[in-house]
Amino acid sequence: MSCQYTGQCLCGEIRYVVDAEPLFAGNCHCKDCQRSSGGAFIPAMLFPESSVAIHGAAKYFETTADSGHTHGRGFCPHCGSQLFARFSRFPGMLGIKAGTLDDASRYAPKLDFHVASAAPWDFMDPRLPKKQGPAQD
Repeated sequence: MSCQYTGQCLCGEIRYVVDAEPLFAGNCHCKDCQRSSGGAFIPAMLFPESSVAIHGAAKYFETTADSGHTHGRGFCPHCGSQLFARFSRFPGMLGIKAGTLDDASRYAPKLDFHVASAAPWDFMDPRLPKKQGPAQD
């Protein structure tokens, strides 16, 4: 089975190809992810940035988390789709939003994290482990 993942933004201006398996896959329920996505959580995959080829130019918006680490969210400047994430805590890694995958069935979350911040209407998969704070301390 190929480990290649492909995806794009809503308008197709930005496309990506990944030639690696994700190092992590999980659902972030933090308040920043809720605000940036407009939903209950962000389904995220983390890859070595060197394994990701991006065609098109994402624009990044950077915030500082309560921990003091920065989080840059990469989005399409044309359609606004959020595709990528860069974290000062994980240099050399690139997060990809699972909803942008061409084949979203390949996303297999292993964890729900920042569940202490989850919206009261958020329904989480009871089969996944839950972590109150960040995925990794």
